[in-house]
Amino acid sequence: MDWALLGVGAVLVGLAKTSIGGIAAITVALFAAVLPARESSGALLPLLIVGDMLAVRAYRRHVDWSALLRLFPSVAVGVLLGVGFIAVVDDTVMRRTIGAVLLAVVVTHLWRRGRTEPSTGRWRALVFGLLAGFTTMVANAGGAVMGLYLLSAGFPKLAFLGTAAWFFFIVNLFKVPFSAGLGLIDQESLLLNAALVGGVVLGAALGRRLVRRIDQTRFERLILLFTVVASLNLLR
Repeated sequence: MDWALLGVGAVLVGLAKTSIGGIAAITVALFAAVLPARESSGALLPLLIVGDMLAVRAYRRHVDWSALLRLFPSVAVGVLLGVGFIAVVDDTVMRRTIGAVLLAVVVTHLWRRGRTEPSTGRWRALVFGLLAGFTTMVANAGGAVMGLYLLSAGFPKLAFLGTAAWFFFIVNLFKVPFSAGLGLIDQESLLLNAALVGGVVLGAALGRRLVRRIDQTRFERLILLFTVVASLNLLR
């Protein structure tokens, strides 16, 4: 049963990276159901990087580098804050903090959507960068924050996917030494990754087929839906 859940989670990693990013929230929940929260975070990161590589290959031409350059400084700070947070809190506090932050971001996005024009201004990049860095380091949940940032900035579907692909490829590589230093990645977790990586490749292929069938409006609604699901799951 445990291997079946992990296998499904691996397929969903690939699916999320090449189609609906919020699906990765289900993967976080599946890995946390089988492994302790801290160990599940480390076991998931290398699989996410494989998914990132496949997404970059698929959508490498659809990227807004100016948006990424605005985000990266505050993302780096957010990752470092996440490292300190992991070092001092237990699993329960970690999950619930991330869930509360994600839910607050969704509510804020929905409230502001009809009131302002799409924007990628510096203040928004600062806030979302900090949140994305913090949540991706603590719970591999940065996809939800990044998805909301790109939606609020009015990114069309392919630009959304390409920009997110490069963002997480770079950020997840940046996280590796910190995760290893905290003991979240070790020989045992890497052996687990080797057994599951085929599922990521399969999921990525399925995701590329799926994304062609989804229009922009449905794409945005699914991102929001899975973000809410992730929030509520982490708050339990």
